[in-house]
Amino acid sequence: MLILELPALSRAAVRLSRIAAHLSTAAMSTNLQGSNPLSANSDGPTAAILIIGDEILKGHTVDTNSTFLTKGLRKLGVAVQRITVVPDVPEVIAKEVAMLSSQYTHLITSGGIGPTHDDVTFQSVAMAFKEDVYCHPELSMLVKEFFGAVDKDSAPMKLAMVPRSAKLNYGTDPQTGKPLRYPLVSVRNVFIFPGIPSLLERAFCGAEHLFAGSGTTFHTREVFVDADEIDIAQVLTKLQDKWGKKVALGSYPDWLSNYHRVRLVLDSNSIEEVEKARSQLVDVLPEGSVVPLVTDPVTIAPAEVYGLANTGSPLGKKVHSALKTVEMALDQYSTEQICVGFNGGKDCTALLHLCYAAVKRRYPDGKDKVKALYIRVVSPFPEMERFLQDTIKRYDLDLFSVEGNIRQALSEVQERKPELKAVLMGTRRTDPYSHTLTPMCPTDPGWPDYMRVNPLLDWTYHDIWAFLRTLYVPYCILYDKGYTSLGSMDNTCRNPVLQVVDARGVTRYKPAYQLENEDEERTSRA
Repeated sequence: MLILELPALSRAAVRLSRIAAHLSTAAMSTNLQGSNPLSANSDGPTAAILIIGDEILKGHTVDTNSTFLTKGLRKLGVAVQRITVVPDVPEVIAKEVAMLSSQYTHLITSGGIGPTHDDVTFQSVAMAFKEDVYCHPELSMLVKEFFGAVDKDSAPMKLAMVPRSAKLNYGTDPQTGKPLRYPLVSVRNVFIFPGIPSLLERAFCGAEHLFAGSGTTFHTREVFVDADEIDIAQVLTKLQDKWGKKVALGSYPDWLSNYHRVRLVLDSNSIEEVEKARSQLVDVLPEGSVVPLVTDPVTIAPAEVYGLANTGSPLGKKVHSALKTVEMALDQYSTEQICVGFNGGKDCTALLHLCYAAVKRRYPDGKDKVKALYIRVVSPFPEMERFLQDTIKRYDLDLFSVEGNIRQALSEVQERKPELKAVLMGTRRTDPYSHTLTPMCPTDPGWPDYMRVNPLLDWTYHDIWAFLRTLYVPYCILYDKGYTSLGSMDNTCRNPVLQVVDARGVTRYKPAYQLENEDEERTSRA
């Protein structure tokens, strides 16, 4: 398919006193017809989006246009009530266009504009309104400007063949302020956009004036809840019945978050109503279940970690001491010479966050990435592999991976990364063979020559979890499913100490941070 384009002081001290349970991920609906009560409110303009293309239905291409359009229209006060995907079949497209254009203020189509055989949107819209298509003289000139001399039967000229009542809407480039050279074609209340995301986004931003001016503004508030959706369902139903169409309440379970299990979204075109509804919602939810959402704990890591270190709390003192060890290593080694040992476990996750904070505080304008060493185990958990990739992106790590036992891995690192001289490790004194270690100690005789830096030696199991959850640091989701110490799939299972039967008679496992006796941490390891 071808498309024509013409050129503070830390919050940690407060949170430390209220470390509680959390978990889950936002489930998104792709078939958005009328699920939101506010959408049924006919006071403001509405819209439907018609995504056209076999490639979407066959899974060859991911649709991002509907998400972009929905967000953009909402900002303009237009409520999207339906999103439909149809194949490149004129009769099917025409039927949908005829139906949707009569039900909503605006119908936006995406895709099917171009010179090839499967570009049938213009003729389908014409069919919906019982019109013929013709060669629009203005579009014909634009096609000739772009493609050069072409005859009326050539493939590029298909771009000029539009419904008889088509209107050309010239937008303005929001970046340059200049008029866009190629217009957005509309027929009645149907606006025909290209399917290529970059072209659609450019055309929409230049034509926002066509959808603005309703005076409607949508207001959204979110509440994050650390409770199972089934436990709050009745409360949500009663509130929605009470609010009616004034406020819409959406509930979205989140299975991947470490800190909340449900995201509740309140929508209204009245800021007073949505604020009142949020207050009422928080009041009736289970006590202690409403949790904050820290969307980017990495960017604020230097302020938060050092803020926690300065609180004087027992955990703060542990953090302060660990930071001194990291800073001592940074005094002796450059960022090119030092790396963090990272395998995705809880200890090295805490270590990574701690070290990242120290490096970024010392070199706030530094361009060097934090280096990380991953010694890959045989048969790793898929969840751990995914967490590893997420962490690389989250901290923008320079991670290199090796396999084998630790001695073999360090020998390989020595060959591949000869500049490295020190490795920060998440070792605790209670780990096997670690009771004689010091914060900084060289490797044993016969091992590759490295300085081992151990900032967390005197931390306990509970210290690790208090640090992670106080600062809302993301960690591997397996720890929320009953695993307390992670190795490979061959030698790791859920910790039986965390197994419980809930009030509904369902057997489940409490999260790792709820383990009371830390001596039982490795009960899940074979």
